[in-house]
Amino acid sequence: MNNEELKRVVRNAANKIQNSEGFISPVNLFMEIGILSKKDYEDWRMGRVPYLESVCRTNLKKLTTAMKELRKYAVENNLKPSKTVYKKWGKGKKVQLRFSKSNKHKIEEAYSTHYVDKGKVEEINQKKRTRKQEQPTSFHC
Repeated sequence: MNNEELKRVVRNAANKIQNSEGFISPVNLFMEIGILSKKDYEDWRMGRVPYLESVCRTNLKKLTTAMKELRKYAVENNLKPSKTVYKKWGKGKKVQLRFSKSNKHKIEEAYSTHYVDKGKVEEINQKKRTRKQEQPTSFHC
């Protein structure tokens, strides 16, 4: 996939994720576009993978292009950046996970930034509350 195709794929996936979740994270974007499998993501979250980039199914240049396009999309759509800490799942010490081989602060921060559509999040939460209220209550005699 060339860079122009990748940018188009990133934008389409970002739009889809924004509309369904109300926020976009690089990790969710990578899974949506096929750069990261759910299994590899879970292995990383469990601490079985030293850093996320090692299981991404593309090169660093393509990852960089995808990240830049995500940031451009977020700015154009007035999404609010929100720093997120990713900690190891499972038993044992809850250590902070690494995204990159270099472990440079700026790179780690970019990967851990979620882009939030506050209006969409509120709309999704409102729908959830409405559905919960509409569920029939069963009574046992």
